[in-house]
Amino acid sequence: MTQEDVKNQIRAAFDHRVAVRVYNEQVIPKEDMEFILDTAWLSPSSVGLEGWRFIVVDKKHIPELSAAIKDLAWGAQPQLDTASHFVLLVAEKNARFDGESMRQSLVRRGITDAEGLESRIKLYQAFQERDMQMADNPRALWDWTAKQTYIAMGNMMTAASMIGIDSCPIEGFNHEVLNQRLAELGWIDLEKEAVATMVSFGYRRKDPKHPRARKPRQEVITWLD
Repeated sequence: MTQEDVKNQIRAAFDHRVAVRVYNEQVIPKEDMEFILDTAWLSPSSVGLEGWRFIVVDKKHIPELSAAIKDLAWGAQPQLDTASHFVLLVAEKNARFDGESMRQSLVRRGITDAEGLESRIKLYQAFQERDMQMADNPRALWDWTAKQTYIAMGNMMTAASMIGIDSCPIEGFNHEVLNQRLAELGWIDLEKEAVATMVSFGYRRKDPKHPRARKPRQEVITWLD
C-alpha cells in the first residue's frame, strides 16, 4: 500500500464519519472494539501523564447505564436504546506535579533516578504554577486532564470509521449528577476521578437525513505567508 493509498483510506473514513444517533441491531465484534480501544490506550497525553480511564459498556450492561443516567443524559437518549457499546472517558482529579500519578508516569518512561525525577517534577511544577496557573485549583486540574480525553476519543472515532463502525461523541448530560450516580454503581471513585465525556459505537440504522456541513476550508485553515 502506498502513502497515497493510506491518505485516501484515512480521508474516506473522515468523509464517512457522522454523529450517529440511532444504530441498528448489529453488535460490534469484541476484537474490533479491542482495536478501537487500543487507539485510546496508545493516544498521547500532556506530559505523558495518561490521567484517564476508559470504561467499556457493552450491550449487556447498557441497560444498567441507561437506568442510571437516561433521565439526565439528554444527549444520549437514542444511543442508549440502540448502541452496541458505550465508552465512558474518565479523567483523573488533582493530577498535581508532586502527586503520585505524575511520579509514576515518569517511572513508566524510564526516569527512575532521584536527580532525573526531581528535575522533571520541577519542570512540571513551573508548567502548572506559572504557565497554566492550575496547581492549586482542583477544577482547573481536572479540566486539564478532561481535555486530554478528547484526544483519545477522536482517535477512537477515526479508527472506528476506518473499519466501518459508526460513533457519536456525547457531552450532553448533567455532569455532577451523572458522576454521583456512576459512583453509586461503583464504576468510578469520585474522590479521584470523574467522567469527562462519553462516546457511543455501533452501526448506523440509516444514513443521516441532512448532508454534513462544514465552514469553508479557507475560513478555518490559515497559512502564514
